[in-house]
Amino acid sequence: MRRYACLSSQIFRDDGREIRPVQDSDIEAIRLWRNAQIDVLRQKQPITAESQQSYYERQIWPTMALPQPDNLLVGYLNDGELIGYGGLVHIAWEHRRAEVSFLMDPVRAGDDAVYRRDFALFLQLVKSLAFDDLGLNRIFTETYATRSNHIAVLEASGFRCEGTMRQHVVIDEKPVDALVHGYLRSYER
Repeated sequence: MRRYACLSSQIFRDDGREIRPVQDSDIEAIRLWRNAQIDVLRQKQPITAESQQSYYERQIWPTMALPQPDNLLVGYLNDGELIGYGGLVHIAWEHRRAEVSFLMDPVRAGDDAVYRRDFALFLQLVKSLAFDDLGLNRIFTETYATRSNHIAVLEASGFRCEGTMRQHVVIDEKPVDALVHGYLRSYER
C-alpha cells in the first residue's frame, strides 16, 4: 500500500466509509470519473490513460515520501469499494491551510440523496485528517454556483460561505460564479 510519510494514520474510517492514500489501482477509475464530470472541474481536456499514469508517476507518487507534500490525494471507499476520491490540494504548510478536493463516481453522484450522504461523510473524514492528524488550521473549497447540492452539503457540514467570485468561469457559454467556503479548526472546538 502506498503511504504518505506526513500522516501518522493512513486510514480514516466512519460509518462504513474510509479514506486512505490514493493507490495505483484507483487511478483509472479516477480518470474516467474526471472525464465524465469535466464541467465541474478545473480541467480543460479529457485525460488519456497515458497522461494519467504520467501525472501520478511524476507529481503524486514521489511526493508521498515528503514531510510536506503539495497535495495529499485519498481514495474514498464504501465497505471496501472505491466510490470517490479527493483530499487536500494546494497545501500551504506555512499558513496551515489547504483546499479540499472531492469527486465521486458519477453514478453515485447522480443520486442526490446518496451524494449528500457520501459527501458529508467524506468531509467528516477529511476534517479529521486535516485538523487532528496534520494540525492544519483552515480548509476551504471553491465551488461553481451551478452545484447547489454540493454547496448545501458544505454548509450543512459547517463550512461558511466566505465570498463569491463573480462570473469566474464560463460553463456552456454562460458566465458562472464560484463560491469560496471555509472551515476553521476552531469551529469544532
